[in-house]
Amino acid sequence: MAGAAGIGTAGGAGSGGAGATAGSAGTAGSAGTAGASGTGGATTAPLPRLVTSAPNAYWKVDGMLTEVTSGTADVTVNDTSVAQTWEGFGGAFNELGWKYLSLLSQADRDAALKLLFGADGARFNMGRIPMGASDFAIARYTLDETPGDTAMASFSISQDMTNLIPYVKAAMAVRPDLRFWSSPWTPPTWMKVSPFQENSTAGTSPFDGGTMKNDAATLRALALYFVKFVQQYAQQGITIETVAPQSELNFGQNYPSCLWDTVTFTSFIGQYLGPALQAANLTTNIMLGTMSNGSADPAVVTAVLADTTAKSYVKMIGMQSGMLEKISGAKASGLPLWQTEHMPGNCPYPAARCASITPKGTKTAAPNDQVYAVESWNNIHDWINAGVSSYSAWNMVLDSFGLGIDSNRVWDQNALLVVDTETKKLTVTPAYYVFRHLSQYVEPGAKVVATTGGSALAFKNPSGAIVTVLFNSGAAKTAIVSAAGKMFSFAMPENGWATVTSQ
Repeated sequence: MAGAAGIGTAGGAGSGGAGATAGSAGTAGSAGTAGASGTGGATTAPLPRLVTSAPNAYWKVDGMLTEVTSGTADVTVNDTSVAQTWEGFGGAFNELGWKYLSLLSQADRDAALKLLFGADGARFNMGRIPMGASDFAIARYTLDETPGDTAMASFSISQDMTNLIPYVKAAMAVRPDLRFWSSPWTPPTWMKVSPFQENSTAGTSPFDGGTMKNDAATLRALALYFVKFVQQYAQQGITIETVAPQSELNFGQNYPSCLWDTVTFTSFIGQYLGPALQAANLTTNIMLGTMSNGSADPAVVTAVLADTTAKSYVKMIGMQSGMLEKISGAKASGLPLWQTEHMPGNCPYPAARCASITPKGTKTAAPNDQVYAVESWNNIHDWINAGVSSYSAWNMVLDSFGLGIDSNRVWDQNALLVVDTETKKLTVTPAYYVFRHLSQYVEPGAKVVATTGGSALAFKNPSGAIVTVLFNSGAAKTAIVSAAGKMFSFAMPENGWATVTSQ
């Protein structure tokens, strides 16, 4: 395997960054904080109380945080105004991510995993695993393509053993206490009817689109499909804590996908999936998700929660891009809300803007730039303020182009880490640092607390430490954060972020 050319930071590396500066050769280095890399997310030294990021100066840990007694606070934290309990940050494991990581030297691959899961990195503690092919698989597949196999005699995770389970296990080697959840993009193709095509020029595939059958034998078989998945992953030492019946049940796409009607979806949860997991003595939770169609999915949430049997099995609601404005109805349920898929950029909502996605046949590099970092911050900020208790990135690792297996569109999606397949060089993108400004400092079990002034989020960790993350869209300035009865002054960069920790 070819050796890597070193790890760079998109837009320039800052003090304590990811290793070599962009374009230079070098070893992978550390993720650049005072914490030890270790395993399981443990630290042997405290994190810096101030870290800042901005274009050409990402992840600077050498700034001064000064307690002051006068001045006007840019952001004030009210830690007595407590909202939801935080569960964690994470990302999705997809086949293409491992394919690109496998191009790196062992040292650089290890460094990439520590950047995502290590104590001296983003400390992600949650991971999404696709059940069969996602739109960022290497090829279309499900785990049982034997027609009519309602007993799941041919069920197998053998395909996952090549590019998915190795990815998951490599992450677990860095953080053994990772929490995993899973959903299918499509059930086995023989469980669907009415193939869907987005337009007449798209390629045909039974994996893409279609509608879930509603007969008892098929729904019972699909429930067994879930049971087999959880059991066989457990045999690999991977605990699937939660499953969602379907990824984006009201979007048929030119990649693995499936449409569900509301009655069938509700029945599947209450009459088939819930009882099947119980009968198998599995403690696996059921997520009402994943919801992404702002027009159709709110009615699904309402229907499931109105069904006493189905609701009894649901432990959280999973929502992603397109549902932010509809979150209030789900929040009223009292169930935990998870943001299950961060917007990958270059096709921001409203949906009309998605028409600008490049037609099939052309290929350009994904931007992975400061603009996307700011978009990422705005999304994370708004979703957490809306009440979600966890937040998941989409692809953690992609190549420079960021293309999946969509048969119609060229959607050059961004990622947190990018592998150049020619130079074998890993680049840390600006969006990675946005996630890390939060995820490295905010501990599971923290409380989201109120802030006033500026664009900011604040959390009170179980230790009592208050973590404030703020974004400055204007010129560089001296900023003041008021938290824990004290005021702290520091140099806030232009168009950048700061994380301030106070006790």
